[in-house]
Amino acid sequence: LGGQEEFSHMLPLVCNEAVAILYLFDLTRKSTLSSVKQWYKKSRKLNKTAIPFLIGTKYDYFATFEDKEKQAITKQARQFAAAMKAPLIFCSAAQGINVKAIFKVILCKVFNLKCTVNKITEIGDPIIEY
Repeated sequence: LGGQEEFSHMLPLVCNEAVAILYLFDLTRKSTLSSVKQWYKKSRKLNKTAIPFLIGTKYDYFATFEDKEKQAITKQARQFAAAMKAPLIFCSAAQGINVKAIFKVILCKVFNLKCTVNKITEIGDPIIEY
């Protein structure tokens, strides 16, 4: 669903039987990370068992930010992911960064498989933490 409030009425359609729920935010707009908190709460009321995933998009633009800003956004994203008990992955669809990794991590978590995706934890790099 899009992140706008106008889509919240459609939440039951996509959440009720979901096994995994991806919460996407724009790494270049901190406000979108804050809105994830509201979507998470709403979706958890509908589905308490789905595995959450926190996905930061537009990594290609984020990579051009100053180190201080990258650190602040990454710190907040990590806090949200920890609170959600969710893997955290930064990606760029435009550049094909970590897109395949997202699906590999989802499959491993959903089917309780050993995950062979390399973790990336260095601030400024395209984070993969699960």
